[in-house]
Amino acid sequence: MNRGRRGVTLMELLIAVTLLSLLVAGVLTSMRVGLNAMQRSNARFLANRRVLGTQRLLEQQVAGLVPVVAECMGAGGAGPEGKIAFFQGEPQTMRFVSTQSLGDGARGVPQLLEFQVIPGEEGRGVRLVVNEMMYTGSAGVGRVCLGMVPDPQAGVSVPRFLPVAVGPGSFVLADKLAGVGFAYKELLPDPPYERWVPRWIRNGWPAAIRVEMAPLETDAARITQVSMTLPVHVNRSLFAVYRD
Repeated sequence: MNRGRRGVTLMELLIAVTLLSLLVAGVLTSMRVGLNAMQRSNARFLANRRVLGTQRLLEQQVAGLVPVVAECMGAGGAGPEGKIAFFQGEPQTMRFVSTQSLGDGARGVPQLLEFQVIPGEEGRGVRLVVNEMMYTGSAGVGRVCLGMVPDPQAGVSVPRFLPVAVGPGSFVLADKLAGVGFAYKELLPDPPYERWVPRWIRNGWPAAIRVEMAPLETDAARITQVSMTLPVHVNRSLFAVYRD
């Protein structure tokens, strides 16, 4: 019998198992750290792409604005109460017809777009949503006008519109914002000058729309929503009936 041969002792086996366990734990930790870093990078990439997509979509929607002249049908569709240049411009609400479709892009049929600022999730900040409905003609969009009412501040009659109905079909354009507001560039001919107004009361279309957005939280690694000035490319003389 060869007494010079010996096996592995229990202590050596325990040491080997411990070292292997430490090695596996180190590899798993490194993989977890790498996966977390990759997930954070993907989240930043998706967030940045969403911001850029929102800005590009707003540019395209405003660039595709259609100068529709509609009959304001009055409450309950009682009958025409006057022709209006179809455009609703409020500080947190906007309506117009555009050739730009969310689903089909510029290839789709014109859409009635309804923009609305609503509270964010759990009451944190606000979000900008939009409804998209197929344009069915000037009479169809005229049904959202409830009639002409006097504006005591401006001293003119302005159209009163149905509230924008936000629901499951509304598309979220921007989220996690501290605030969103619309402003409208007004051109006055005599004397010629321009100004920005928070409400659009002219019977025509603005020269430009400013969308002011402020992020709820800032992150140096992410692109944040910024204010945008979007020119309106329509011939405002098509319905140049300005209320003075």
